[in-house]
Amino acid sequence: MKPLPSALALLLSAMSSPSAPHIQVQGHRGARMVLPENTLPAFEYAIQAGADVLELDLAVTRDGVLVVSHDATMNPKYCTAPEGWAGTRVIREMSLAELKRWDCGAPANRDFPRQKSVPGTRVPTLDEVLALAPRGSFHFNVELKSNPRHPEQTPPAAEFARMVADVVRAHKLTGRVNVQSFDFRNLTAMKEIAPEIRMAALFEPGSHDVVNEALAVSAAITSPHYSYITPELVARAHKAGLQVIPWTANDEATWKRLVDADVDAIITDDPAALIAYLKR
Repeated sequence: MKPLPSALALLLSAMSSPSAPHIQVQGHRGARMVLPENTLPAFEYAIQAGADVLELDLAVTRDGVLVVSHDATMNPKYCTAPEGWAGTRVIREMSLAELKRWDCGAPANRDFPRQKSVPGTRVPTLDEVLALAPRGSFHFNVELKSNPRHPEQTPPAAEFARMVADVVRAHKLTGRVNVQSFDFRNLTAMKEIAPEIRMAALFEPGSHDVVNEALAVSAAITSPHYSYITPELVARAHKAGLQVIPWTANDEATWKRLVDADVDAIITDDPAALIAYLKR
């Protein structure tokens, strides 16, 4: 028998080998390496790139609308006030109509040299982002932002969690949404109000026990800064029944370390580049 051509031999070998584990790619704030963060253009880009999950942050307006913003105040790095504006920059003190007058795409964020400006881009509501769901089978990773030192900037945890659960249920997306937070009061409230929604415990760099502390709030996911990740930590989390989803990794050296540690997903500002890396 003649030897198989090398390409065919490799293909047959790959087909007979166990499948490589799938590592989810989560587009952090959409894809802020490329487009203005937490905006519909950034989320649409991440969908087109093939991201498994859209990661986003929530704030609440004065009139009780959930909007997508990382900061509690409008950040001058990427949001421009309407002409003649002399009012507040605090989202919780603005109505949705007032907030929608701000342009959060005209100034490209200089922290990301590749980011392109998209003038006229407005802060989206959670409703508007969840309405993207029919475009694919991707999921949503929704962070409830709150600061215990500034309780006036967000609703109480129980109210915040109920608002989010109501919108997610209205879109019939409880199976495609998980909520995450650094403020575990939000997770405790969500567990009571909507136990069907999966939760992720977020951890800043430091000395947290990211396994036991996540378990203590009934989270299904531990989501620490990538600096925590070791193969031993991931193995311990998996043994405890937790998924491990580190944030926010943006370079190949870090991606390799996380893949080698067997994480379940990677949150990144550049989902297209991470997808290309994983394919290679």
